[in-house]
Amino acid sequence: MKISNLQLTVVGIPRHTGFVSKHVIVEIMTDEGVTGIGEMSDFSHLPHYSLDVADLTAVLKNILIGKNPYDLSLINKELLSNFPESMFYYEKGNFIRNGIDAALHDLCAKSLNISVADLIGGRLQEKIKVCYPIFRHRFMEEVEENVEIVRQRYRQGFDVFRLYVGKNLDADEAFLDAVQSEFGSKVTIKSLDFSHLLDWKQAWQAVKRLSAYNFQMVESPAVQNDFEGLHHFRLKVDHPVSEHVWSFRQQYEMIKHDSVDIFNISPIFIGGITSARKAAAAAEVAGKGCLLGTTQELSIGTAAMAHLGSSLTNLIYTSDPTGPELYVADIVQNPVKYENGYLIVPGRDELGLGMQLDWETIEKYRVPDLSWGNVSVHQLQDRTAQTKA
Repeated sequence: MKISNLQLTVVGIPRHTGFVSKHVIVEIMTDEGVTGIGEMSDFSHLPHYSLDVADLTAVLKNILIGKNPYDLSLINKELLSNFPESMFYYEKGNFIRNGIDAALHDLCAKSLNISVADLIGGRLQEKIKVCYPIFRHRFMEEVEENVEIVRQRYRQGFDVFRLYVGKNLDADEAFLDAVQSEFGSKVTIKSLDFSHLLDWKQAWQAVKRLSAYNFQMVESPAVQNDFEGLHHFRLKVDHPVSEHVWSFRQQYEMIKHDSVDIFNISPIFIGGITSARKAAAAAEVAGKGCLLGTTQELSIGTAAMAHLGSSLTNLIYTSDPTGPELYVADIVQNPVKYENGYLIVPGRDELGLGMQLDWETIEKYRVPDLSWGNVSVHQLQDRTAQTKA
């Protein structure tokens, strides 16, 4: 079996906040009629530049056509040489490699009549505990809006939430106080996520202030790649510290400096299922636990994480993939399912990733390219439709 063609389709799917995230659907075809699908998820992140999708299609065709799709290691090696790691959180080369690697896994599993979970070693669990994100407060009036989101999602079965913090600590504190007063122990705050907005000393001061409230961990409480700062922060706080893995060099430095307790691993940030499995194995060797991170994928990207997570022995913390719940639509006929705060892994009878494209919806939200228009930096950071005055 050989790869015979590749197609990339760009969609812009609005979130319930009004912010539009652009994703690239990947289709890899073979000479035996088997097609694998993947997702280059949510390119609407910093850095503030866009890719030429027509040129990217030509480059990927040059790399892939004629290859045996089972040569996953060989193809990933070539992809890495063309789209190298740059030690940056939202490195778009990682997004590209992730979409291709997911489609290859989907293709290979389909050709064997098995699921991706079975392809990569089998299942340890059929569901994964997840949390719902509460996006960053910039204004005090957003507090009640976010408390209402907790109410709505709690009624749907989500009882664990992740709070982005660091721009308005008064509002962050007011939110935590309101949630604790209204819900008590019925709702858990998984983490305070600083997203590298503050240096480690500023984040430490913020955590000291917010520690009057219950939360399980602290995420990204230093500027990117400040491994010593993360280490100092970790020694000063009582809560476990989590950080995303976006390159193997970065993960090596975090292990070397003993910077974190938990590795936040997501195929989108490390460049695919193949690389994510390596990162999880490195974490296990280092004696660290893992959680599945997210850039708020649609169902294809989320299904890939579900299959990955089902096979990991050190996935011991509540994970983040609730992306499909944030959007007004999805691009597949059978979106991933959530039950009582758990992401359900697609069943063994669902071949590959278990996803089938919904072309009617795709055509509705298809856009010509990944261009930005007038999206502001604040919108990118806070995932809002417009900047408030």
